[in-house]
Amino acid sequence: MKVKEIMTRDVDVVSPETTLRDAAERMHSLDVGVLPVCDNDRLVGVITDRDITVRATADGLDPFATQVGEIMSKDDLITCSEDEDVEQATQKMRDKQVRRLPVLNADRRLVGILALGDVAVDEGDPRESSETLKEVSRPS
Repeated sequence: MKVKEIMTRDVDVVSPETTLRDAAERMHSLDVGVLPVCDNDRLVGVITDRDITVRATADGLDPFATQVGEIMSKDDLITCSEDEDVEQATQKMRDKQVRRLPVLNADRRLVGILALGDVAVDEGDPRESSETLKEVSRPS
């Protein structure tokens, strides 16, 4: 099965110029802990609730003035292709201990996100999502 068959397609994104306050408010209203950061439809990073807490709040940065691009995770972004097999994508999740993967098309444009929840509700092998959750959750 391919990632594009089970991924979440309608993904909210923020730009690097978005303030941390606005990003946190959007996370709260969507009840999510991560947002892809895009310049137009090109993925340039991701911002997590943990990034905001650990990289900004703990350092006393002003959430009304600090922009997402200043603290987002951008190096070594872990992504998958929409045409990639789900098994390959979940192996990346296990190896890198991440619960969500931005999904890119052949033009390297963001087209969705693959979350553990997407894998869990897939009609495939339930052991796959169980094993992925176990590996992602293990202490590093």
